Amino acid sequence: MPMTWSSKLQLPRQAIKAFLLGCIVALAALTAGARSHALPPWLSAVVHEPVPSYPASTVAVVLFEQKQVTVDASGHVETLHRMAYKILRPEAHDSYGTLIVPFDSETKIKSINAWSIPPTGDPYEVGAKEAMETGISPDALYSDDRQKILSIPAADPGNVVAYEYVQQERPYIHEKNWWFQQTIPVLKATFSFQLPPGWRMNSHWVNYSESKPQISDAGNYAWDLANIPALPHGQDFMPAFNAVRGRLAIEYYQPENADDPVTWQSLGLWYANLTKDSRQATPEIQQEVAQLTANAPTTLDKIRAITDFVHSQIRYVAIEVGIGGFLPHSADVVFQNRYGDCKDMTTLLSAMLAQIGVKSYYVLIDAHRGVVLPDVPTLHVDHAILAIQLPKDVPTGNLYATVDDPKLGELLFFDSTDSYCPLGYIPASLQDNYGLVVTPSGGELIKLPLLPPATNRLMRTAQFTLTPSGALSAQAQEVRWGAPAEELRWQFLDTAPKDRAKIFESFLSTFLTDFQLTRAALGNLDLSDKDLTETYNFVAPNYAKQAGDLLLVRPCVLGEKELTFDSEKPREYPVEFPTSTLDTDQFSITLPPGYAPEQMPPPVNISDAFLDYKSRTTLVGNVLQYTRSYELKTAVVAVKDLPQLKLDFQAISRDERELAVLHHVSP
Repeated sequence: MPMTWSSKLQLPRQAIKAFLLGCIVALAALTAGARSHALPPWLSAVVHEPVPSYPASTVAVVLFEQKQVTVDASGHVETLHRMAYKILRPEAHDSYGTLIVPFDSETKIKSINAWSIPPTGDPYEVGAKEAMETGISPDALYSDDRQKILSIPAADPGNVVAYEYVQQERPYIHEKNWWFQQTIPVLKATFSFQLPPGWRMNSHWVNYSESKPQISDAGNYAWDLANIPALPHGQDFMPAFNAVRGRLAIEYYQPENADDPVTWQSLGLWYANLTKDSRQATPEIQQEVAQLTANAPTTLDKIRAITDFVHSQIRYVAIEVGIGGFLPHSADVVFQNRYGDCKDMTTLLSAMLAQIGVKSYYVLIDAHRGVVLPDVPTLHVDHAILAIQLPKDVPTGNLYATVDDPKLGELLFFDSTDSYCPLGYIPASLQDNYGLVVTPSGGELIKLPLLPPATNRLMRTAQFTLTPSGALSAQAQEVRWGAPAEELRWQFLDTAPKDRAKIFESFLSTFLTDFQLTRAALGNLDLSDKDLTETYNFVAPNYAKQAGDLLLVRPCVLGEKELTFDSEKPREYPVEFPTSTLDTDQFSITLPPGYAPEQMPPPVNISDAFLDYKSRTTLVGNVLQYTRSYELKTAVVAVKDLPQLKLDFQAISRDERELAVLHHVSP
């Protein structure tokens, strides 16, 4: 199926869950009459496969997976999928008791069947008659992306559930991925790839040791894997699932192109030819650009006026049919409709910039860092943004999302779909990530920059007053820009104004067991090019603790830099933060009169390749002052550096919990 290059704008996860739950409930009636039939031979051969002993957290195990791909001489592809699971725990029911198979106008489902096999008694079978068909793109105005949902009965502990389906397609790009690693163990997995005479292929093993295929004289390549370990899930700051998941990536070629393998350059050329007529500017577009830039004195001002227009006036809406998963609508159509998906909005922006003499290029990228790799050319990506070729007269001081390319010059990357990410920035998920820059002469893979920590800033200040009874009253202020501002804007603007106080309360509840929010306000919420400000007041009746003539106070009242490590199992994968950042806290706590320091928290000073952290607690008169800075200098910390990172965060956690001990001095 063609991929959909779409933005991050999605229905809330709860809405998607509710939709799928409704589908499953409706399917229950259909599957109530599941038939009892003999099992197919492949399933009979694996259903009694012995299962090793696994940790109690293992909810299921894959007994057998098979993917069989056959390419005919015209380029049509038929793929057979087979899977058999052994259910080990009740929690597996929701994940492994439902089969969802996508299709569209270019991909057909030839057959679909599923089985449930209890340890004793007859198996159950369901098929196409019991399947429900629904749309698959909740944020699309119209899309031919569809899916069949088949509920498999009795997906209960001790039972085996299995399915088999066949898809037929005519792909635009000759690539295939075999994603064989899952979040549960896999006992056996097989993959076969049948090519017509004269066709050739290249293969790339990603995140897994290479396995050599068995090759037949008829052009069939076959791989067998066994005992594939489960990928961990639920760990803090894991990389994207598909960035660490084992897979086999394949590119294949027709006879006339058999000596011309797929490269980033050739993929870019294919897309450049596909889209060469999409960015023609009509008189209406030219007039709009003229009006937008009439009072803009500099080239940068003109660029900003145009990018602001696309952000504010073009809605994200997807309309994808067939090749529309790749091909954007023309700039004129997007301009007239005032909506489009990521590649549509990027197309219009590029056409408008051309009217002020500024060149720009499509950038095809995956919004999950680490999925696209330099040595595995692919168009299986999910997003499109723009690389703006900056003229010499444009100052780049505040344009942080730039790369100085030896061929194309200074490129400024810009996401047309993210209206909370202003010109000069790019969303955190695109930073330190690879994108295919498409030029008329072909493609070039470029690594987008990780923005400096100071561009992703949180400054928190607070003034507290402590009463003799231990009650704390607070006036707090926060200023954010860059990624911290973008993240919080999404959260607040996705919440009804009447419910926004709950976001403040949820934040405070992390640090305070008893408190009352008395005031909360936001500044510049709708102005993405301005700092986002928060002010909030609260009271916490029992914050400080009395112990005789001692007063125990935690100076780090607010804020948490949390990263937990499993003490029993070493971490196997890197830690991946959203982006670099610089956070500072400055707190002053006015104490009741008559207290002197008994024991003060020690200062903390951490500095290494990935972060700097400093904190200090002092008593000046009757004011307890706490200051700290936290600078995260990288997005990804390699496995070899995790022992040091663990020590860093243990020290930070101790600092956040430290108490200042003060004793009462007699007058």
